[in-house]
Amino acid sequence: MDRVNDTKTALVTGANKGIGLAIAQGLGAIGFTVAVGARDGARRKEAVGRLRAADIDAFGVALDVTCDDSVAAAAAAIERRAGRLDVLVNNAGISGPTDGGAQDPTTLDLDVVRTVLDTNVFGVVRVTNAMLPLLSRAGSPRIVNMSGNMGSLTLQTGPIMAAYAPSKSMLNSVTAQYARRLADTHVIVNAACPGYVATDFTGFNAPRTPAQGAAIAIRLATLPDDGPRGGFFDDEGVIPW
Repeated sequence: MDRVNDTKTALVTGANKGIGLAIAQGLGAIGFTVAVGARDGARRKEAVGRLRAADIDAFGVALDVTCDDSVAAAAAAIERRAGRLDVLVNNAGISGPTDGGAQDPTTLDLDVVRTVLDTNVFGVVRVTNAMLPLLSRAGSPRIVNMSGNMGSLTLQTGPIMAAYAPSKSMLNSVTAQYARRLADTHVIVNAACPGYVATDFTGFNAPRTPAQGAAIAIRLATLPDDGPRGGFFDDEGVIPW
């Protein structure tokens, strides 16, 4: 138990594949115990196995970010296992369907918008608020919200996706609100853009690897105590809102 208490613990949501798994691998490689948050039990178990095979201390946490009870149970499980939480990476996210004009703003399917927001925004709020008591017990707690430059109102990158892109814009705004609220605490909150990464989200047709996409999250998760707060960053620096 002493070893567990002396080791920093990070929860990565959606950590069973892609960028989330790469973030878990990166944090584990620098000494974190990693809680693999995922709702699919088989994939969660497989991810934990892969991490442990790489000599990373990891454990699985059943977590559906769209379910209040699941999130509360995940917080309780982490409290029992580690007693506190040092890093929270809100990585779980969905793009939502695009067929049939579902994300064309002129034919937008509002049920798709609700579903995307429930994971990409409301899920972040659910998980963050459930984990804040555990984060408050850490010496240098960090929260990293995985966003994307499609959410930048200045850049307006990528295809027209009127559910997904606004979800990231809202996530950025929520991140700024958390940073303002927690400005006088030791909890540092930022948003990260991993870039265009080869994952199932992009059909594995993108130039960056998951490890490259994970690098900015790992950097923000390990910021010094005087690090930036309430910002939006990629590998090259600040992204315009």
